[in-house]
Amino acid sequence: MKEIRIIGLTSLPEIQPGCRLGEAIVDACVRENVKLEDGDVVVVTHKIVSKAEGRMVRLDDVQPSQFARRVARHLRKDPRILQLVLDESRRIVRMARGIVIAETRHGFICANAGVDQSNSRAGYAVLLPVDPDRSARRIRDEIRRRANVDVAVIISDTFGRPWRVGQVDVAIGVAGMEPLLDYRGMKDPSGYELRITTPAVADEAASAAELVMGKLDRIPVAIIKGMRYTRGESSARKLIRRASQDLFR
Repeated sequence: MKEIRIIGLTSLPEIQPGCRLGEAIVDACVRENVKLEDGDVVVVTHKIVSKAEGRMVRLDDVQPSQFARRVARHLRKDPRILQLVLDESRRIVRMARGIVIAETRHGFICANAGVDQSNSRAGYAVLLPVDPDRSARRIRDEIRRRANVDVAVIISDTFGRPWRVGQVDVAIGVAGMEPLLDYRGMKDPSGYELRITTPAVADEAASAAELVMGKLDRIPVAIIKGMRYTRGESSARKLIRRASQDLFR
């Protein structure tokens, strides 16, 4: 029988700038009697990563440009938030119906360039980590030093999906794993050779972890046990489809 377990950690404190998240995760596992083991996957919401890295902005310190003010009036958005979105964007994909879809400097295409006010202090906005892969590696290394185990780490965020209603969590940073499984060239049980099958296992893990994290339960970290993945030093940017292969750009 194949079994995967997902355990949400409930005892992490409110994260402050400078927090060593890997050590905080190990300490929470000890408090909650969760044994970290080689091969576990640790999924961490980007929000606490951003808080630990000081990626919080006081809105009263933001000076919106005239362009941001003009567009914000049209979209009925806070011009300070719109200015942050512009600052965090490589390009604006679409602005309509009060929604801004942007491509971040990382290459992610998402609402508001990842700028978010949920689960943050009043009057503040939280930005995406500058380099989510580097953040994941730092957490992985801290866990390795503190607990002497070799785990994979995923930094997750919530994205909408074109053509489908609702949001799911996806991987924006990885460490210790390949974000894709490559089945190309293998044969299925019927003998058919697979030509394009590459499951996005890092995204699948992030989305599965969200089932125990929730949006209102204050569970920012989940441990996945029994998941199959390919170990390695890779990047979540592998999950971004190249423009030359994207039929919708």
